[in-house]
Amino acid sequence: MNNEYLIGIDVGTTSVKAGLFTTEGRAVEHIVFPYPTQYPAATFVEQNPADWMDAIRQALDFFSTKVSHDSVRSIGLTSQVNSHVFCDCDANVLHPSIVWKDGRAANQAQAIDATIEHEQRMQWWGAPMPIDASHVLARMKWMQETQPEIWQKTQYVLLPKDYCIWQLTGELTSDPWSNIGVVNNELEYVQPLLSLVNGASAALPPLKDMTSVAGHIKSGIPFSGVPVAVGTMDAWAGVFGTDATSQGECMYLSGTSEVLGIVSETVHPTPGVLVMPRSHDITMHIGPTQSGGASQLWFCRLFDIDPKQMSAMASQSRISKQSIPLFLPHTQGERAPLWDSAARGVFIGLDDSTDRAAMAQAVYEGVACSAKWLLDSLRQSSGEQPSYINVGGGGFRSDTWNQIRADSLGLELRRVAVTDPGLLGAAGIASVAAGVHTTVQQAFENLVRTDRHYEPDLTQTDRQAERMALFQDTYHATAELSHRWLQL
Repeated sequence: MNNEYLIGIDVGTTSVKAGLFTTEGRAVEHIVFPYPTQYPAATFVEQNPADWMDAIRQALDFFSTKVSHDSVRSIGLTSQVNSHVFCDCDANVLHPSIVWKDGRAANQAQAIDATIEHEQRMQWWGAPMPIDASHVLARMKWMQETQPEIWQKTQYVLLPKDYCIWQLTGELTSDPWSNIGVVNNELEYVQPLLSLVNGASAALPPLKDMTSVAGHIKSGIPFSGVPVAVGTMDAWAGVFGTDATSQGECMYLSGTSEVLGIVSETVHPTPGVLVMPRSHDITMHIGPTQSGGASQLWFCRLFDIDPKQMSAMASQSRISKQSIPLFLPHTQGERAPLWDSAARGVFIGLDDSTDRAAMAQAVYEGVACSAKWLLDSLRQSSGEQPSYINVGGGGFRSDTWNQIRADSLGLELRRVAVTDPGLLGAAGIASVAAGVHTTVQQAFENLVRTDRHYEPDLTQTDRQAERMALFQDTYHATAELSHRWLQL
């Protein structure tokens, strides 16, 4: 019987999730600690980093009652990215964390983006990546212009996992992949880019490989002395947790947002797609949408129901002959492949026969359409045509929604067995840091298993193609109206 364990922790958008795994990948314990998000203004989205740390300490306290201190080989953290913590030199938080969904820095992003030539983007990243409202430079510039007294005190601007690792170990570091947009293909900060904002370079932490040991848990915290891996962002942890690590493989993560990616050494520069610097023999073409599970939660909150009820309603609507409206899930803007922070949600096709069941399916189909738009861009960027997708995350617990996605994407979905592949990814990275496995490929080949496959209904192909075309036309027709609405 395996008596050694790994701990994976994900500082997510709505909660800290933590998992205890054997070194063979078996899930032993899973615990979730939700925390609030504040919306102090129309485009502002904030969290309190103290809530993250309270949740992490509670998780470690819980695991310490389940296994012995000496049996835990290592701990791995992952987190939301493009969320930023402004700290002084003593790790004191100077401002609530600005969450990735926050659009306050849209004007600053536009101003920075306008100064960067296409040739520079290609030289730095090999792809025409944009500077959007969630970019760290845009956030720094916003702080300089609107909160100069806070910026004057700021020593570091950190991602959530890096702030938490600093609190847990006393060591300040980050990894290149989490810093997409400010790191070049040599896995180094792009100094000409950082020079566009005064003080930006000095405010970012030193970089280490994600499988390096960042430090060891400090005394006074459960599992003191246990190594903590540098880790990487949630999307990458999820990539590994779905075992999408070989040429041509495709992955799809569904949580608050949707993240899709294709592994390919070939790069055809494509607007809206992020191409990660090659590392650990992996070049990932990747993109995050703005809303996945967030759209489901919005609908459930609107009608005071839970996700299981929504899934059941959508299933009923699917069987009926009534017309399903079309929904753009851009309730808080859109990221890949559009990168339009001013985009807003839209329903079209509502009539007197529309009921909650029809709207529930429309929401599910709208999220699937946004994923399809991104997948098509990823195919173009990577030159690959995957025949199936490895999928995982809380958004893939609904069989109804999974079938809608398979039909919309036109591909088989292979769902990983663990509920949260990001946690398994964080733990697997930690296993490499501790020497349990020698490479990330070896680690996840041994750790990842699937539990169910979803085949697309080919009788839906024509309908899905028509709805996808209408989805794109609706966005283009309403984009200017959404921008004008925000100016009211």
